[in-house]
Order: sequence, then C-alpha cells, then structure tokens
Amino acid sequence: MTRVSRDGVRRVDPVRGFVRRPWRLAAGATALAVAVVVAFPLYWMVLSAFKPAGEIESDRPRPWTPAPTLDSFRSVFGQEEFGRYFLNSVVVAVAVVLASALIAFLAATAVTRFRFRMRTTLLIMFLVAQMVPVEALTIPLFFLMRDAGQLNTLWSLILPHTAFSLPFAIWMLRGFVKAVPDALEEAACLDGARRARFLWQILFPLVLPGLVATSVFSFLSAWNDFLFAKSFIISDTSQSALPMALLVFYKPDDPDWGGVMAASTVMTVPVLVFFVLVQRRLVSGLGGAVKD
Repeated sequence: MTRVSRDGVRRVDPVRGFVRRPWRLAAGATALAVAVVVAFPLYWMVLSAFKPAGEIESDRPRPWTPAPTLDSFRSVFGQEEFGRYFLNSVVVAVAVVLASALIAFLAATAVTRFRFRMRTTLLIMFLVAQMVPVEALTIPLFFLMRDAGQLNTLWSLILPHTAFSLPFAIWMLRGFVKAVPDALEEAACLDGARRARFLWQILFPLVLPGLVATSVFSFLSAWNDFLFAKSFIISDTSQSALPMALLVFYKPDDPDWGGVMAASTVMTVPVLVFFVLVQRRLVSGLGGAVKD
C-alpha cells in the first residue's frame, strides 16, 4: 500500500499492505476453487468423449486417458438424423433470439417511454409470468399447440421459448431504455427526426449491449431445451432438436456413454462460440444492468 507524503514522496505502508494482501490471496484462492468446481464437469464430459468404451465403464475412473480416440465422435456424426437435429436447433435458437430481442425492445420502450393505464399492472404480470414454473405449463401448452395444429413442427418450439424469454428480456431492457435521457429524444425531434428514426437509429444502438445480454439467455434456453422438444415433437423425428440426439445413445439396458458425452460436447461448441463472439457486449450489458 503506497501513500504520498507532504513532500510529494510516495511511501509504502507495510502494515496496511500486509493486512490487505491475505484477504486478496484468500479471495483469489476461493475464486480459483469455485472455478475448478464449476469447470470440472465440463472437463469430465470432454474427457469421456475421447475415452475408449472400456475406460468409460471402468470401476477405476482416471482424470486422463492414455489412449484418446475419436470413435464416439464418429458414432455421433455417423447418425443419419444428427445433421437434421443440429440444423433444427440452429433455426429454433436464431428465431427465438431475433423474435424475443425485437419484441422485448419494442415492449420495453413502450412501458418506459409512454404513460398509459394499467402500465404498472402489465409490469407485474411480466414478473408473475416469469415466476411460473415451465413444467407446470407444459400440458396446457401441449393442448394449445395441438388445437393450433403446430405439433411436430418447429413452431411448437419457437413460440413457447419466445414467450418464456420475453418477461426477463423486457425487465432487463427497461433499465437500459430508462437510462437514455429524454433530452436526447427532444433534441432529435428538434432536428427533424421522427419517433421511428429516433427509435432505430439512436435508441437501438444505445441499448444494444442489453439486447446482447438478453439474447444470450434466450439462446441458451432454446438451444439446451429438452422438455419442449420431447413433449411437442411426437411422431415426426425430422423436426426434432439437437438434445433429442442424446436419446439415440442412451438406452436403459445398454447406454453408450461415450456417444452421450460426444454429442454433449458437440452441443456445447456452438454455445462457446456464441459466447466468444458476444462476450464484450455481454459484459458491458450485464454491467449496465447492475448499475441501473
């Protein structure tokens, strides 16, 4: 710890530096331990994907493999419908991200910039909708999709995920829209800009970090979904999503754990790529949300 004396010379305070350093070391060690605990399942999944079948089923598991193999990945990519499942998951995830981001942006702007009756009630309804467990709504949604004729279609996955992503996205974007001063809109109006131009050319770029942050959660929800994919895609397997590929390798009598881990690893790669592409805006978006 350094301090500046009256004569302008920087001096080291050994007492305060000694007191603070153990706390920093303890905090760093704790963070490292938590990171190891969180990352270990991911490491074990990738390791199991490269292990031979005999090592995976061994009674003495080891945190390494002396003979890595790609047999599990060959089995995964050799499945006839795997490419179809992957493409369906991409379509569903992209559609959910775009639809939820657009609707949430417009809704957050409406509840923040405009004054209308029952506005507070509408915001409370968003919170209530977010608190309802997804499992409790699966059966009603099944009958709703059946009556609408959307079973065994990708719309039966896109629509529910978009609906469940909206409450969180609207609440989060509401803080970003509220942080934009009204004087900026007034200045744009004085310069001749209409409300639509202000909305898309000024307000939209300012809340883009928040949109990226909410899009990450929407993407994860749609990409990793298994419940809706299992409930709404019943007979037409060509419309199944990627998580359903895990069932191909999991058999109650003789599960192929190597195939399950390899398929899970392949599912994780697009998520990691998505995080790498948006990590800067994601951090700034989450930081803005906390600050608000």
